[in-house]
Amino acid sequence: MVTNTLTRIWAALILLLCSTSSSASPLNGLSYMTEEYPPFNFTSSDKVLKGMSVEILLAIMKNQNASITKKDVKVVPWTRGYRQALKGPNMVLFSTTRTDKRESLFKWAGPIVPSVIAIIAHKKSNISINDPSELAKYTVGVVRDDVGEQLVRELGVFPDKNVKPQSKALNIIQQLKGSRIDLLAYEVNSLRYQIKELGLDNGDYVEVYTLNEGQLYFAFSPDVSDTTVTSMQTGLEAIKSNGEYEKILQSYR
Repeated sequence: MVTNTLTRIWAALILLLCSTSSSASPLNGLSYMTEEYPPFNFTSSDKVLKGMSVEILLAIMKNQNASITKKDVKVVPWTRGYRQALKGPNMVLFSTTRTDKRESLFKWAGPIVPSVIAIIAHKKSNISINDPSELAKYTVGVVRDDVGEQLVRELGVFPDKNVKPQSKALNIIQQLKGSRIDLLAYEVNSLRYQIKELGLDNGDYVEVYTLNEGQLYFAFSPDVSDTTVTSMQTGLEAIKSNGEYEKILQSYR
């Protein structure tokens, strides 16, 4: 009798462990990093993590039965997050522009949202670009390791001394406003959101050259398993199909 009872208990425990193991999402085992990149991901004035990419991430987690919350997402300077994601282990960096140069550096799930990277001038400068070679005589502000910097350098027209890296987009906006640089290169939607937050007039800032029209993604460090990346992709496709994705986008428009 005792033997039969112990056997039933062990069987029940094994079933419970198997059930728990099968229902636990592989997405729980990752470290999530983002930056101040409004309106995609940012910390609000009341210190709450917000943004369309953040809300999309949480919707994916819910769809995939993962337990990740806003408290599990670390907000770091872009350069630090980018370099940590390159090394791993088990890192996810968002929102990350997917480019040819970055393609083999990460594993990808997305797209999250469209993205446009452009070179911006202050209206008062009267700068007009008809050919990329004309950019060579200007200085350009970039965020270090940001896709804007990478695309500017790939363009191959700016002398190295004319490319001015900074740690934050707010710094290069202020430099452009104060005429300490001639141009800046950054994601257009995020830039215009931050210009507005600074109390500046977006009409004073004009796009003079488009560097890239692409998409933002979740970028995984190379060591992350394909199964885990697929779980993120599956969750994203599910919320796009059920209408939740579009509701999130609309709430930030």
